[in-house]
Amino acid sequence: MKTFDIPHFYRSPIISRVKAIRSNNDKRKKDFSPTHLKFDGIEFVLARHFGFCFGVENAIEISYKALDENPDKKIYLLSQMIHNPGVNADLVRRGIEFIQDTSGNQLIPWENIQADDIVIIPAFGTTIAIENQLKAIGVSLKAYDTTCPFVERVWKKSEKLGNDDYTVIIHGKDQHEETRATFSHSTEFAKSIIVRDINEARILADFILGKRPANEFKEVFKNRFSEGFDMVNDLSRIGVVNQTTMLATETQEISDFLATVMEEKYGTEKRDQHFANTRDTLCYATNDNQTATLALMDVDADIAFVVGGYNSSNTSHLVELCEQKFTTYYIKDEDELLSSTEIQHFNLHKHELEQTVNYLPAKRPLKIIITSGASCPDATVDRVIQKIAEFVEIELDIEAALSALKEEFNEKL
Repeated sequence: MKTFDIPHFYRSPIISRVKAIRSNNDKRKKDFSPTHLKFDGIEFVLARHFGFCFGVENAIEISYKALDENPDKKIYLLSQMIHNPGVNADLVRRGIEFIQDTSGNQLIPWENIQADDIVIIPAFGTTIAIENQLKAIGVSLKAYDTTCPFVERVWKKSEKLGNDDYTVIIHGKDQHEETRATFSHSTEFAKSIIVRDINEARILADFILGKRPANEFKEVFKNRFSEGFDMVNDLSRIGVVNQTTMLATETQEISDFLATVMEEKYGTEKRDQHFANTRDTLCYATNDNQTATLALMDVDADIAFVVGGYNSSNTSHLVELCEQKFTTYYIKDEDELLSSTEIQHFNLHKHELEQTVNYLPAKRPLKIIITSGASCPDATVDRVIQKIAEFVEIELDIEAALSALKEEFNEKL
């Protein structure tokens, strides 16, 4: 796989070496078992896959390239390049300005943007309306378009579905930048509708099967279906795609469920005429990270930390998985570890920051699960590990731990 030229301060002295050891011993990425990084008095259990993905590293490389190549120009990002506060803050410090916030609210008026300005398209992509707005200004979009290729793959899948006369069901969060972009591109070729979760898929099924009055459809799915959507005709042939950072198991559940709905309505023999058996459109990194997090469920641990931006969709799903077994704290970086007894963390269910005391168990040795989202630098995870060790007053012999790890995995070859 391609390697990217990203600033060295995003790399790490611990995690990067851990990943190199695992990669050297599992080049085909078939082993999803966690990594046990052992020290006297504490053990960190790391998910096999976490941190920067292909799309994120590509976006970071292009963004810093734009800064290096255009020192005398105004440089804008359409919105946050990725959902990581540290990365975005560093880009702002270097002079990049955001045109919109993550909800699509305008921060800089379009009339302030000039044809010779640099505008970076974020990894989530953007809507066709915004592309046209920038083209009308005269801004060149090709040089610094960081749209993730896996997002573009979803757009192509949507186009194919539309060309085959299927309506596109998008499993995603309708206010997320990626889903807004996917919806925009999908509606160019197909009638489209967004469902957030399996519960909304069940509601949609009730409309398909005539169990809910058709006149309620537009209110229930307000602002989440394409223009001119005909509930009767446009739900007779459907296919599912997804925001690339959603929970894989839920996308599969939605797809399987809607397939049975079409079978119920049209009969088993005609199901394939009414339901497109699309493959899951999650990106490889989302799949790998979620599978690796599920592998953590086989471990007995005292506590779990998931590190990443609080508006990061893929990170939030790792939290949901970890919470199934462990006391889990969702933190953006090491600064949320306020002291050895107090932590600030994000409550995913209340969507607010909380503070918890006595979060670190007193027992020794301590076993701690750690993973992070696809937009979180490995260096941030390093600092979390080092700060926890500092709080429990344990000195980390990194070289000894990595040597033991290397020996462990060499023995498995």
